[in-house]
Amino acid sequence: MNSTEVKGAWNEQRGMKTTTLTRTFLTGILATAMLFVFSSCAKKITFLTSSVVPAAEGQISVKNDKNNNYNIQMEITNLADIERLQPARKSYVVWMETVDNLPKNIGRISSSNKLKVSFETVSSMRPIKIFITAEEDETSQYPGSMVVLTTDRF
Repeated sequence: MNSTEVKGAWNEQRGMKTTTLTRTFLTGILATAMLFVFSSCAKKITFLTSSVVPAAEGQISVKNDKNNNYNIQMEITNLADIERLQPARKSYVVWMETVDNLPKNIGRISSSNKLKVSFETVSSMRPIKIFITAEEDETSQYPGSMVVLTTDRF
């Protein structure tokens, strides 16, 4: 090999290293950007079909905010008036299960004759399951047995 061929081979090898380094760098930037986009997007969870109120349907959106809190938003349609349940209760209570598997009362759904109900709250703990019960006392610390809607663990 003469000096021109050696120089050409060296430049070719250097170009391949630069191209590989550039690709690796760009892949890293793309992966970081995608991670950021997906972590800031809301996670959408659908309620399972209810045996208590079969017509009820709903979806939950859980989004991590800039303060590391979890914004929980819920939209439910066809939720029967609480007094029409058998037996009748006084309020729908929303519960959140966290990684410690303990249920936490996160609020009450205002009962009305509307076909669409919404609920929103913020929690410092990450939810792994959300469910709604029909209760006599909306301030209850433990969920009753009448689970109206629930999600799978997420």
